[in-house]
Amino acid sequence: MKEYRNYIFDLYGTLVDIDVDETDKRLWEHMRQFYGYYGALYEVEELHRAYLESVRDRNERLEKEYAKKYRHESHPEILYEEVFGGLYEDKGIVPERQLILYTAQMFRACSVRSIRLYAHAKELLEALRAAGKKVYLLSNAQRIFTEYEMRYLGIYDLFDGIQISSDHGCKKPDERFFRILLERHALQPEESLMIGNNRYDDIMGASGVGMDSFYIHSALSPRGPEEPLPQDIPAKYVMTRMNLRQLQKKLLP
Repeated sequence: MKEYRNYIFDLYGTLVDIDVDETDKRLWEHMRQFYGYYGALYEVEELHRAYLESVRDRNERLEKEYAKKYRHESHPEILYEEVFGGLYEDKGIVPERQLILYTAQMFRACSVRSIRLYAHAKELLEALRAAGKKVYLLSNAQRIFTEYEMRYLGIYDLFDGIQISSDHGCKKPDERFFRILLERHALQPEESLMIGNNRYDDIMGASGVGMDSFYIHSALSPRGPEEPLPQDIPAKYVMTRMNLRQLQKKLLP
């Protein structure tokens, strides 16, 4: 396959295997208690409902704003700090920044059932850098969760640049999100390869800015009646099974 100068990775489902359940009643019991510690008194169902409504309303407002502001198809990303902070404010509490951070991390820790690197993920990143390649991250995620999870997994310092959607108000497959990375690090699309497990976000997003892509089918890849089979994904390169050791052999023959 073609040799590239820059390798841009998706995170969840590509390098990291994660199982999240935000519907578990125990999660909301813990969150109700945590909010109560700081004076924001909720019932369990009330808190869960308020959270969902806040996420929905903020998404709808931002989508309307972006539809007017940008001509191309836009994909806005809300800040979950505002969601968690707003839940305090709805009960008359003005939270400090640190409390919002702790609340968000409490939520994440209680909603993540498991998180781990896919086998050979760290070795792949290290091998690319050792070969003189530049390695970047482009992730639809919230920094208040993702940066800490990457540090916990030991990969945060293995990238030449990290771009997380919550920092920019837009997410894959929005062309703006890709272009911010390209412009910030002076990358040429023809010298760069996007590697991810999502046909829409990673593959079509990369195509929109003239970048080649490598699709890896994982347990977290979208599934549904309208999803093509892995081998039919419109990427330049395709792996139908998650195997990062094999990917390394393809990228660095």
